[in-house]
Amino acid sequence: MEHKYCSILFKLLILQCLSLLCVSQDFDFFYFVQQWPASYCDTKQSCCYPTSGKPAADFSIHGLWPNYKDGSYPSNCDADSPFNQAELSDLASNMQKNWPSLACPSSNSVGFWTHEWVKHGTCSESVLDQHGYFASALNLKQRSSLLQSLNRAGIEADGKSYSLQNIKEALKEVIGYTPWIECNTDASGNSQLYQIYLCVDTSGSDFIECPVFPKGKCSSAIEFPSF
Repeated sequence: MEHKYCSILFKLLILQCLSLLCVSQDFDFFYFVQQWPASYCDTKQSCCYPTSGKPAADFSIHGLWPNYKDGSYPSNCDADSPFNQAELSDLASNMQKNWPSLACPSSNSVGFWTHEWVKHGTCSESVLDQHGYFASALNLKQRSSLLQSLNRAGIEADGKSYSLQNIKEALKEVIGYTPWIECNTDASGNSQLYQIYLCVDTSGSDFIECPVFPKGKCSSAIEFPSF
């Protein structure tokens, strides 16, 4: 009887340990999200450039977000893993360039990176440590080359309207996978290209077809504002 009780207790302890270990890796894929700065800045809310100055006229990183196949997502998974800028010293200039904050008031973007790590990065810690998380996002941005892919197809940030389908096809032609496009509206109420979502496997290294797309839709033709 005592042996049976100990066996049950041992199994319960193993299950508890496994559940603790799996908390941070319990996700199915990443959304890798990049935003077009002009579409952030020309809304009624407007924007503030970071203290390093006006960002380049290129897509910038919003985040690398663990997600579930049912469309939901984990968040704030590890209160004991704060953002540590010292771990990212070799990535600092790259992050300033490719992951700037456009929120007001103007900042050095550290608050933005802190938010992304605490809310999303901590939910992938079993796969990527803090340095690996930010390095992966930077690598994915370089490999995706969104602006160059669109320009190659004759789609330019010139304030004109372009077919949503043509935008998707231009990106898929280069990346190999179907993107999801998020639109917003400028101060005049015009629908415009705002963010581009690509899906990434749980290693944070390879693009994949999206198991599920976010909710929301764009007009069939959207503006691509200049910056």
